[in-house]
Amino acid sequence: MKTAAHKMGIAGVALAAVLAAACSQDKQENRAEPAQASASADFQKQLLKQLISAQPGDVIELPAGKYQLNRSLSLNVDGVTIRGAGMDKTILSFKDQIQGAEGLLVNASNFTIEDLAIEDTIGDALKVNEGENIIIRNIRVEWTNGPATENGAYGIYPVQTKNTLVEGTVAIGASDAGIYVGQSRNVIVRNNRAEYNVAGIEIENTIGADVYDNVATNNTGGILVFNMPNLPQPGHSTRVFNNKVFENNTENFGHEGTPVAAVPAGSGVVINSNDNVEIFNNEIADNDTSNVIVSSYYMAGYYSDKSTQEAFDPYPEGIYIYDNQFSGGGTSPDHLELKALKLAKFGLSGSLPDILWDGVVNAEKMVDGLVPDALKLCIDNGDAGIINVDAGNDYKNITTDITPHKCSLKKLPQIVLDFDQPVEGESEVAQVEAADA
Repeated sequence: MKTAAHKMGIAGVALAAVLAAACSQDKQENRAEPAQASASADFQKQLLKQLISAQPGDVIELPAGKYQLNRSLSLNVDGVTIRGAGMDKTILSFKDQIQGAEGLLVNASNFTIEDLAIEDTIGDALKVNEGENIIIRNIRVEWTNGPATENGAYGIYPVQTKNTLVEGTVAIGASDAGIYVGQSRNVIVRNNRAEYNVAGIEIENTIGADVYDNVATNNTGGILVFNMPNLPQPGHSTRVFNNKVFENNTENFGHEGTPVAAVPAGSGVVINSNDNVEIFNNEIADNDTSNVIVSSYYMAGYYSDKSTQEAFDPYPEGIYIYDNQFSGGGTSPDHLELKALKLAKFGLSGSLPDILWDGVVNAEKMVDGLVPDALKLCIDNGDAGIINVDAGNDYKNITTDITPHKCSLKKLPQIVLDFDQPVEGESEVAQVEAADA
């Protein structure tokens, strides 16, 4: 029979072994940290050198690994490709950033970036400014602490570009927009996922955009099509189709005073002050304020004649909503006014209709008291309903009459990019048919 002392001796040996193993592991980790820091420093030095010395036609290959970078990167040379080993394999972390704001700032044309991740930048993760023929493919941008106002504003951020493709990307945690295309022309945004941003995907002041086959969920607003004043061009002609837009109910964490800070939590697809927009063949569900919101700039609550250019058109016109699958939504709207409206019109257990419209129109364009056909909000979407809150008339004549919206508009053309090729495994015919559906 073993004595208590013998048992304690065995326990002591076991404990000593555990402590020794833990100590050995700590030593290994302590040795690994300087090695990782050294590898990151070497990587950053080499990457900065490659970006500075880049020539048209260069392909900058980034190996797999997680690299800690402490300063912004920039590229100002046309015709360069930056390629990693995969969005979860090549990770550029800016968690300890001490210089600059962006992760990568590009002022160049014929630029491609693919297969890498950019994490935890102070400001915007990837900004491409004033370039043509831009491809952003299989990029992940993320703020790993989750939704927070102190996160960078924009994840993927091409602005003032022409002929731009954003595909296969993931954007998480931006305090403004996860995927934003602004003041641009001829744009395709497809096969992306946007989650836990204020705005999942935003098309702003852009002429000609196709937004399709994306997933937008757990944002404040899923997909936004906006026009803002005091910018070089007004936007129009955007198609939003074949997307999944659901459960965008995250509390708004945008910076106070920014346009997206006014977006109600629980917004699916939002059109604000933009013209000639089609929303079709989407699955839109369980967005607590409304599955679709169509509003003027006045409705946002920050319109000011003193600060807004005279030529700015605040009215959404030529909006066509058809063939979408709606379910749920409108059960718990954000903002006190909308909560009161829902309770008064639909009761405690009811919900707002799938489409919420502020009802504001440009009286100067009306003919015999009616909105011209080409400027109407038209709905051809089965039993989907609408509520016109009559915001331009102090909410005096709120109505759910869909009759004025039973109309159709001429469909917009498909966006075509000369450099765009069919996705592997999918025929070009299938892609064209999907885009034309």
